[in-house]
Formats: sequence, structure tokens, C-alpha cells
Amino acid sequence: MAEQNNTRTRRQKPIDNTYAHVQPQAPDLECAVLGALMIDKDAYPVVCEILSPESFYEPRNQKVYQAIMELSIKERPVDIWTVTEQLAHQGDLETIGGPGYITELSSRVASSANVEYHARIIAQKSLARQLISFSSNIQTKAFDETVDVDDLMQEAEGSLFELGQRNMKKDYTQIDPVVKSAVAVIQKAAANKDGLTGVPTGYYKLDDITSGWQPSDLVIIAGRPAMGKTSFALSMAKNIAADYQVPMAFFSLEMSNVQLVNRLISNVCEIQGSKILNGQLQQDEWERLDKRLNKLLGAPLYVDDTPGLSVFELRTKARRLVREHGVKIIMIDYLQLMNANGMRFSSRQEEVSVISRSLKGLAKELDIPILALSQLNRGVESRDGLEGKRPQLSDLRESGAIEQDADMVLFVHRPEYYHIFEDDKGHDLHGMAQIIIAKHRKGATGDVLLTFRGEFTRFENPEEKQLRSSAHTDDGGGEILGSKINGGASNDANISPFEPGEAVGGPLPF
Repeated sequence: MAEQNNTRTRRQKPIDNTYAHVQPQAPDLECAVLGALMIDKDAYPVVCEILSPESFYEPRNQKVYQAIMELSIKERPVDIWTVTEQLAHQGDLETIGGPGYITELSSRVASSANVEYHARIIAQKSLARQLISFSSNIQTKAFDETVDVDDLMQEAEGSLFELGQRNMKKDYTQIDPVVKSAVAVIQKAAANKDGLTGVPTGYYKLDDITSGWQPSDLVIIAGRPAMGKTSFALSMAKNIAADYQVPMAFFSLEMSNVQLVNRLISNVCEIQGSKILNGQLQQDEWERLDKRLNKLLGAPLYVDDTPGLSVFELRTKARRLVREHGVKIIMIDYLQLMNANGMRFSSRQEEVSVISRSLKGLAKELDIPILALSQLNRGVESRDGLEGKRPQLSDLRESGAIEQDADMVLFVHRPEYYHIFEDDKGHDLHGMAQIIIAKHRKGATGDVLLTFRGEFTRFENPEEKQLRSSAHTDDGGGEILGSKINGGASNDANISPFEPGEAVGGPLPF
């Protein structure tokens, strides 16, 4: 009786279903693919972009595929004899089981008809193993109380991003649908009276050269300190979001949301920044603030001031902004303050290269322009003369990859800062800024002159200065000026290249 009770007790013990899981694998398919590669010379080009040696679970199959890959790279025949010879040359022949194993692989298949299908299954099993390894590593560290959770989050995001990049595949496409898309863009531009195909900047000479900021482009806006690159970016942000009502996001790594909005208020209301800080406004300035502030309220401008923003956090937030708010353009101030936490680098230059490449990839993925501000090195300061002080592509700080990845590179340059008051064409440069288009992958390069009003952190079209002195406007925000410049950029919905229903608004975070 006691023995029966013991048996019943043993039977009631719970079963541990989490023990001894088998790694995802397909050994039979691995053999089938390797055999197909040795009987059909056209099989390797079909699978070479799908598989790597690490895709195979069996170590000896990894070595056989490595040998096949080496032969194919050298454009040598692939069969049981050449593969056997290559394995012997690599010193792996005995490790994999000798010539008998190669013969066995080739004899197990009669056709390579399904080699691509089989290869994709092997690749999926490999990816599943990588995900298991990734999650197991993160789980182990999460149980370790000495590990900082925030750092672990960054590492997890970086590792998962790296895993996704390694396994990202994009297939080719026949040209017909691409031609149709290109023609549609041309037709849209033809229907638009100002020729804009991208997001307008509010600076018509700049728009003439660029046709607006183009989808999927990475644009670098660079300059030395005190040149006004942030003011230029904020002036454009005001033009884009407030005047054209195009939804946009501004990631400010240098300033807080309140500091950034204060500069926007100074820009729009033409009130000195120092007065906004101390609140010592004259009566007319209070009235101007009251009337013009409505231009910002309700603007589809979304501000994020996360310090030390990682490129992985940016990717997550950008996707959500595009999905939930229809954001059409992203600005980042500035690139060198970003990081790629969770990944290991031998130098800061290598990290900046990854950040730059990731920003370009994000622009392509979301199909929107990304504008990133960037620092220049001190090379400008060591050169003399008008041309010497002019920024060059080689002055981009920390990484040549920034220049390579960018579709367009602009420099914000104020010769007046270096006591240069006239250019080589005799133009007066007092109070002027040069926007130098140094690289333009899709079009022309050149210079655009803008008026810089430093007290209001504001860049203007040069004609606005003349109109301001001659036009009789009320004090409500310069709508008459706006109607005379850029064909009425301030309030004319017809000027925008986007449909009216596309703009999704949201108040600024005061």
C-alpha cells in the first residue's frame, strides 16, 4: 500500500517543459542544399545572397559551404572533387569526415529544383538561433543586479538593431514600376506652380536649387560655432511647420524644449532673446507677442529634447511620429551629440560613421528627408583670407563618412564674423549669411545669400529687409510680407506640395 502511495506521488510531480529545448535546425535540408550546389553549377548564385557559412547549424556543413564559397569566388568549378580538394587545402577534410562525407552529400539529391526554397528555410532557422542567443544573453544580464537597466536597454536595442541590419535583405525589382513612380513625381512637380517636389524651406533661392528637401535624403547642415546653424534650422522649422503647415519633428540634443521654444518666440515675434529671458518687454513688444504667438500655437511641430539620444531611440521615435502624426521631415541638432550605445567601436570616428549611415538608412526607410546639424573642425580658423575662411567638405568633424552618406551638404557661413564685409562679386556682406551648397547629389551646387538678424535668431530672404522698410503692414505677424515673398508662403495652402488634409497639428510643449 505504501508503495502505491509513493508511485502516485511520483506521478503527480510537475513536468519541466522548459528543459532541453532543441535549437532550430534543418540538418536534412542543409545536406540537400550542399548536395545541390555540387551537382548544379547554377545553384550557387541562387543561394549566395541568402546563406553564409554561419547559416548552417552543423559545423562540418559550415566548412563545406565555406569551401564551395571560396571556389565560386575564384570562379572555379564546384563538384565533389574540387570541393574535396579545397577542404584538404583548408585543412578541414578529415574534420568533416573525409571524402566519403562529400560523396554522401552529392548522392542524396537528384535535382537542385528546390534549392532556393530550402536555402530560405535554413536562413530562417539561423535567424531564430541568433534571436534565441540574443534573448538569452539579455535575460541573463537582466537577472544580474549589478547591471544598470538603462545601459542594458541600450545594449539590447543596439544588438537587435545590428542583428536586423545583418539579416536585412531587399530584393531587386523590374524597372517598369520604378519608371511609373518617377513619372508621377515629374507630373506632380509640373502641376505645382513653384516647381517644388519636396518640403519647402521658405527661402525661395534655396528652393530653386533644391526643389525643396527631397524624400529619403540625408541633408547635413554644418558650420563653425557662432555661424548660426541652429538659428538657420529653427528659422526653417518655423517656415515649414508654422507657415506651410507641414508636420515636422525637431530633436534638440543641445537645448531644452523651453530654450528652443524661447528662440522660436524671439524669431516669430521679433523680440530680443535677452528680453524673453528676463521678461522686461516694452508695451509694444507685449502686444506683438500677443498677436504673433498664435502663429506658433497649433503648429504641427513636435519637439524632443532627450539628451544623449541614441540612433536606436531616434529610429523608434521617428517611426511613431511618422505613423501617428504624419511627420514629413526630421531635424536633428546636432549629429555629434548622438551616440550608438549598445555597439562597440574602436574609435569615435567609427561610431559617428555608424550614426551617419543609420540616419541615411532611416531616411530611406521612412521616405522623408532628415536634416542633421553638424560641427566643423578648426581647420577654418587656421586659414586666411575670404576663400580661406570659406568652409570645405574636408572640414566636417570626426568622420569622412558624413560626407559620403549625405545627399546634400550645406554650410552656414557668415564672413562678417571674420571681418570680411564684401565678397568677390562686390556684394555687401554686412548682416548677411552665405548658405553654401557644397555637395548636391541630385543637382547643382552654389551659394544663397540670406539676411541674418542675430538679435532674433532669424534668417530671412534679403527682399524682406526692403519690404519691411517700405510695406505698410499691421503688427500682427508680417502676413503682408509673407504674401509678397515666396508667393504667399505664410497662409496660402496652394503653395504647399502636400494635400491640405495631410498636415496633422499639435501644440508646442510650453
